[in-house]
Amino acid sequence: PREALTMLKELVEREQIDLVVGTSMGGMFAQKLRGYNKILVNPSFHVSRSMRDKLGVNEFFSTRADGITHYEITEELCNKYEELEFAQFEDISDEERELTLGLFGTTDDIVNCSEEYKLHYTRYSSFNGGNRLSENDIKNSLLSEIEKYRKSL
Repeated sequence: PREALTMLKELVEREQIDLVVGTSMGGMFAQKLRGYNKILVNPSFHVSRSMRDKLGVNEFFSTRADGITHYEITEELCNKYEELEFAQFEDISDEERELTLGLFGTTDDIVNCSEEYKLHYTRYSSFNGGNRLSENDIKNSLLSEIEKYRKSL
């Protein structure tokens, strides 16, 4: 997880990304990027907790481009995520609150961190959908928020 976060920070800086969008686990990673416009879609701030319920070999929802169909969750991996999650809400400035939008599905029964988000951030929006975005959710909710950012940049 730390390597992934470092890679993400380097990528956003190198490519001069204007807006970062992260969903679920990606929302937790995006939240940790300070100083960037970001939309956190159904962010999972405690990935380690949900991962502990899935220890062992798991199947991807769809086959990856490289043909791999399974992944393994270990106790060690959960511990590394827990370390990354620790103190993730410290040092959030008013500017950071302005840069961050939380977009939450009203029927998310997998990872619902909306109340925790509201304890630390002020910009909040919701859509009628769940944790996994449907094409309709993307078209009608996420893209409209991205368009608002685009117009403001």
